[in-house]
Amino acid sequence: MHSIGYHLIWCPKYRHPVLVGAVEIELKRILAETCIAYDWELEALEIMPDHVHLFLQADHLTAPVTIAKTLKSISAVHLFNKFPKLKARKFWGSGLWSRGTYYASVGHISEEAIRQYIETQKDRE
Repeated sequence: MHSIGYHLIWCPKYRHPVLVGAVEIELKRILAETCIAYDWELEALEIMPDHVHLFLQADHLTAPVTIAKTLKSISAVHLFNKFPKLKARKFWGSGLWSRGTYYASVGHISEEAIRQYIETQKDRE
């Protein structure tokens, strides 16, 4: 059995602070359900108004870029369907997420440090 931990961070386009309220709640649900569907173990998740922090465990055959693309594409479709005004107001003619994603594998710092960092994001504002 293989399991690799990844810390992923990504932002909405133009870093619009739209991941609040009902959008934040729905995004957490979508990301958790997607991780279950793909057999990725979600360890920690925090949604900030303008970015997402996620720590998960995946098998060694799944590239981190594939994980990020999957989570970003599925969540964008769901959020735009559930919140059509979101697309019309801020993201007309484009997708929800910026192209970039931060990737780090767990190893050079401890899992606990990553978990604590993600879980205390809102305390840093």
